[in-house]
Amino acid sequence: MDSSRGAPASDPVVARARRRPRHWRDVSPTRRGLVLAWWGFTVTFAGLRLLTWLIHVDAAGVGNVSAGGVHIHHYVWGILLLMAVGALGLVERSPRWRAWMGLAYGVGAALVVDEAASLIDLRDVYWEHYGGVSIAIALIIIGVAGSLLVLTHRQEGPPVGEEVSRGRADSECEE
Repeated sequence: MDSSRGAPASDPVVARARRRPRHWRDVSPTRRGLVLAWWGFTVTFAGLRLLTWLIHVDAAGVGNVSAGGVHIHHYVWGILLLMAVGALGLVERSPRWRAWMGLAYGVGAALVVDEAASLIDLRDVYWEHYGGVSIAIALIIIGVAGSLLVLTHRQEGPPVGEEVSRGRADSECEE
């Protein structure tokens, strides 16, 4: 008997309530989408910073995307991706698609946020001092979103020691 909880230590309900998801399939579909959005944002932002630095230092084989001599900023691709995710979210609600939409949403958001300073100032300030606004915004989003994902984890089933122990204690008192 687990004296601190009032229920047997081998009780499967108590064991399940104490256990945090350790496998991807144990995570709810909604939370999966949120986690993938966070990962997509974080990894894409880091990759974008590396890629743009390689372009900035003129690394061999790495260059800007242009059309007709006009530089296409990566926030354009982010806006297009966010529009596609939004449209898909209006028609598709399955758990599998929710996870993929979460990942695509995180990638699209990172593409936009990485150039937030350029959008705010409406000129190319990416490598200027003011361009640090984009980095600050992205790091705040990564930190806050990651913290919220960790701190808002809800366990499935009754809270440990609540209904389970009350039900057993009531039945023991009646005997």
